[in-house]
Amino acid sequence: MTEGNTDNATGSDGAPRGAPGGASGADAALTGLGVRRLLRRIDRAALATGQRNAEGWPYPSLTLVALDHDASPLLLISRLADHTQNILQDDRVGLLFDGTAGLAEPLSGPRVTVLGRARRSDDPRHRRRFLARHPGSAGYAVFADFAIYRVEIERVHLVGGFGRVRWFDAAQVRCDRSLDGDAGGDAEAGLLTAFAEDCPDGASRLAGGAGDWALIGLDPEGCDLRGNGQVLRLDFETPVGDVETVRAELTRLLRHADRLREEGSPINGTP
Repeated sequence: MTEGNTDNATGSDGAPRGAPGGASGADAALTGLGVRRLLRRIDRAALATGQRNAEGWPYPSLTLVALDHDASPLLLISRLADHTQNILQDDRVGLLFDGTAGLAEPLSGPRVTVLGRARRSDDPRHRRRFLARHPGSAGYAVFADFAIYRVEIERVHLVGGFGRVRWFDAAQVRCDRSLDGDAGGDAEAGLLTAFAEDCPDGASRLAGGAGDWALIGLDPEGCDLRGNGQVLRLDFETPVGDVETVRAELTRLLRHADRLREEGSPINGTP
């Protein structure tokens, strides 16, 4: 079955222009916010680079991924690897994020292709966010040949299912908020420390009350939890742009999670 292109005129969030109140329901996934919410849930991707010694033939590989606050993908890769050698000669890359896990009909589910340029980053915040998402990588992240690469997004292609296809440019997908007006890094670290100290059982409560969980990441659109070998993403109701609003959203999420636990209902990603 051929998927039709529904590349329509869109607003700054990727929603169709003129749609009153923005997209809702199933169409919410076809917005820039919907794309970011999907990306932030996925911790790995297929990485496509141009094979340097094979006339540019596509070279796909599997890579772990974390996301920066603005939704730029972050990779930890070795310069000894073929994909890194390819990037050093041509920094154009493609990343396929697969959101179809568990579906009986995978092609009915969402997937996102990110096109951009991968460039080395020595920003300690990027490294911290990646290792918080993938703590198992810490063992080799110290090797001299490994470095963080940040993918500067240029275009994004979303397939939300059959006939639900849309292209976005970078501005439509990039999150333009930060936690404290600069890069958000210091604010994030401080918030994570304060949450752990002020609410020792808070992460487990957010995750449903079972197991040993930790709050590992905060960005303007939600928070990431790790525990029991899993990562759980919880979205904020709306994007935030300052420390006090983040604290208010965490309080709201805690109350929501406590209420769901009392009702015997499962925790979901968008309360």
